[in-house]
Amino acid sequence: MLKRIAIISTTVICILVESGKIQAQEDYRFDIGGGVGMTGYLGDANTSTLFKRPSWDIELLFRYIATTRWNFKTNFFVGGLSGNSADMLNVFPTGQDYKFTTIFYELSELAEFNFFSYGIGETYLHLKRFTPYLAGGLGLTAWNVSGYSGVAFTLPFGIGFRYKPSKRLNLGLEFLMKKTFTDRLDGPDLQDPTGIKSSFMKNTDWYSTLTFTVSYEFSKRCATCNYKD
Repeated sequence: MLKRIAIISTTVICILVESGKIQAQEDYRFDIGGGVGMTGYLGDANTSTLFKRPSWDIELLFRYIATTRWNFKTNFFVGGLSGNSADMLNVFPTGQDYKFTTIFYELSELAEFNFFSYGIGETYLHLKRFTPYLAGGLGLTAWNVSGYSGVAFTLPFGIGFRYKPSKRLNLGLEFLMKKTFTDRLDGPDLQDPTGIKSSFMKNTDWYSTLTFTVSYEFSKRCATCNYKD
């Protein structure tokens, strides 16, 4: 009897240990992927309706998964922007209409905060397969319009939602507004067309990205332990 109990106990302990190992092996540190979506523009050629003349964007992303609540993400965007002052009710002092199209390139670093502990596998942490999140950071944008090439810092911030259909796959939808530190995103002709000088909070250009993403996790965090810090 004692021998049978010892065998059963040993078997149970081995199963629990192996389960812990498997569970830990499903916890990953990094996430890589991409996405497609649409852009909007707010500036001198469009002062009110963000998606008046929507365009496209393509995103590549690399994410460090610090905890189930905090992530740190590197974004690279390529996208189009366009605007036409003829769409507005306001009239410039010169009476002229201005329009532009451009392609921008953006590199940004963002911190993300998940509203819920996000993941699959660690049930004692009450993980959820979906979560809304907040994002914010700092970026650098380059563009060319009407023969003018520019580079400017941006402040991207926004909200998102992600869902985990499997242990390593993530689907997401993210909306980011990007405040630029320039009034020339829409071209040199639209720099202060009303004669109001630009400042940190006034008369600078904005753009947005609304992007659907797919990403894949890799690099096991812990192959032998049953927990993570």
